[in-house]
Amino acid sequence: MNILKSISYKVSVIIILIIGMLFTACESTELDLTENPNLLDPSQSNPDLFLNSIQVDFGKVVERFGAIGSQVTRIDNMNGRDYPNVYSPSDFNDLWSGSYQSTGVSFPDQNGHNQTFNGILADARALEPIATQNNLYHHLGISQVIEAYIIVTLVDFFGNIPYSEALQGSTNLNPKVDDGSLIYDAALNLLNNAIINFNKDATNEPDNDFYYNGDWEKWITAANTIKMKIFLQKRLVDPQAITNFNNIVSDGDYIQSPDEDFQFSWGTNEIQPDNRHPRYANNYEGDGADEYMSNWLMNLMSNSDDPRIRYYYYRQTNVVPGAETAPNEETLSCSLESAPQHYIDGGFTFCYLNNGYWGRDHGDDDGVPPDGFLRTNFGVYPAAGRFDDSSFKGTQQGDGGQGAGITPILLSSWVDFMIAEVAMEQMNTSSARIALSSAITKSINKVSTFGSLDSSANLVFEPNATAITTFINDRLADFDAAATPVDRWNVIAEQYWIALFGNGIDAYNFYRRTGYPTTLQPNVEPFPATGNFIRSFPYPADLTTNNSSVDPKQNLDQKVFWDNNDDSPLFPIAN
Repeated sequence: MNILKSISYKVSVIIILIIGMLFTACESTELDLTENPNLLDPSQSNPDLFLNSIQVDFGKVVERFGAIGSQVTRIDNMNGRDYPNVYSPSDFNDLWSGSYQSTGVSFPDQNGHNQTFNGILADARALEPIATQNNLYHHLGISQVIEAYIIVTLVDFFGNIPYSEALQGSTNLNPKVDDGSLIYDAALNLLNNAIINFNKDATNEPDNDFYYNGDWEKWITAANTIKMKIFLQKRLVDPQAITNFNNIVSDGDYIQSPDEDFQFSWGTNEIQPDNRHPRYANNYEGDGADEYMSNWLMNLMSNSDDPRIRYYYYRQTNVVPGAETAPNEETLSCSLESAPQHYIDGGFTFCYLNNGYWGRDHGDDDGVPPDGFLRTNFGVYPAAGRFDDSSFKGTQQGDGGQGAGITPILLSSWVDFMIAEVAMEQMNTSSARIALSSAITKSINKVSTFGSLDSSANLVFEPNATAITTFINDRLADFDAAATPVDRWNVIAEQYWIALFGNGIDAYNFYRRTGYPTTLQPNVEPFPATGNFIRSFPYPADLTTNNSSVDPKQNLDQKVFWDNNDDSPLFPIAN
């Protein structure tokens, strides 16, 4: 759904989020997934309430997974010196609850802000018999697409997970884990069934479709695109995967244009409930921004005059200590430090950037100085903050687009990068170049539409057509001039990272599949003190505590089923 849809949609989101709060106000079950007598029996429940909850929680869960994927891949900043301590098992309880079944309590995210979920899979199970009995095929189709995406993402982040025995209540208090490949098969089956259901005539339509506004053809297109994503992720272990991927491309029914983009739209309400984009709600506050931006990504974009940079980032000052002004121990302590030797050896930027881009390096865990109104903040894309018009003012609540942004899930530009990856694997550089050009163009065009969300901005600073064309031609020239396949992969991967800003799930997957880009800034702490790059995240504490069939992971080196890459030299500097 395009974020510029009518205000009536946002009012609907507010109403549904209030309903969601009422849902979660009821005590529900722990993650051993036992039955709760306080919950409504499915036969007494309104299917639209279940579907509304599934859709809203889906946006929240994808946003959280996307933030974590972005942090480890340097799209966002990762705050913490070593991987095991940055991502502890308890950090994932919210995602587990949101994906499976809520405990009825709010969980703090990594910035200390509470998130409340109902539980996508539990709601999907409750909806299914009602929808089936009443021929609510489109309710069921939406639920099946969302469930497929969620279970695939759970496998991608955690590996083997409970699924076939999960959500059976007291029948099975300790569901075993299933192999990730079997869960992928289940996801494909869900998507195929969803397509069948979208092609049926339903007795009643959903009250709310927060993604495609009742356009069932677009839901079919999204389902096919998720199938493409699944096939691409399986390509290292399934000889048929690329053929299956290319068959969907040949059929042509996949996300190809912005009006087909799969995304969740947020609102502008501050309280009861706060339905603003989480990146906005967390950073446009009375005490300034909470999060730091990634120095690696800001440096990559600023050095290439990327036309998206003013949409992604809002600079609250035009100078950074150590760059345009003297070092400052109070506000940026590293500005008085020397770069670590492995940064010097690799030629990586350290601590500060020019032109007011005030962020942090990967793994910098320095304390929090009084820089909330100085550090670079999220911009108008995708969080609906401020467009950077060089006004260099501190941000506050109500600025910019007031949080009515999006969580991107699968965009047309990303699909072109997927096509470029397959072309590179098949050593078809001409097709990869065409896909790269299309991907960059679509990304810039989409991002550029967000400038209008900030009515107070001086949009004279928006890039003009000449600047955009020059940028695209320069990136294609970089691809053409690449001396080796590694250099060509890096051009594609760096541009993919930029387009993925707002959701790093696919960056995390791409990096484990390919090992690119090789240009990622390493952790400030030199290896091996950091620990290895995370091949899968720790199981959530609630899972291993409440389920005797699942043991905690011994380390973060366990690979998901589709990751058969060697540990070295796949990640020469990632640690």
